[in-house]
Amino acid sequence: MGLLSRLFGLGPKADFNDLIQNQKAQIIDVRTPAEFKSGHVKGSKNIPLNTLNSGLGKIKKDKPVVLCCASGMRSGNATRILKSKGYEAYNGGSWGAVNKYVQ
Repeated sequence: MGLLSRLFGLGPKADFNDLIQNQKAQIIDVRTPAEFKSGHVKGSKNIPLNTLNSGLGKIKKDKPVVLCCASGMRSGNATRILKSKGYEAYNGGSWGAVNKYVQ
């Protein structure tokens, strides 16, 4: 894994279609509430990055978690945090990119 992959929480390319459609992954948007309100993935939960540790109770550990934000930077940080807490977490990048997999 390269430096950028470590910085942004990117690992091997995940199959987001399978994660979201078949495994029913939770989608967590770590943008601010104002950003979330301006547009988000249907069915996603808004847990801003700065409140992620206190919001862990809102995230189930028995299902994969796909994280998103505006560009993938905050979701990369959130992915690392959740992985360190034992979650199966994936950086989905921007919410627009994740939105392509939701029907």
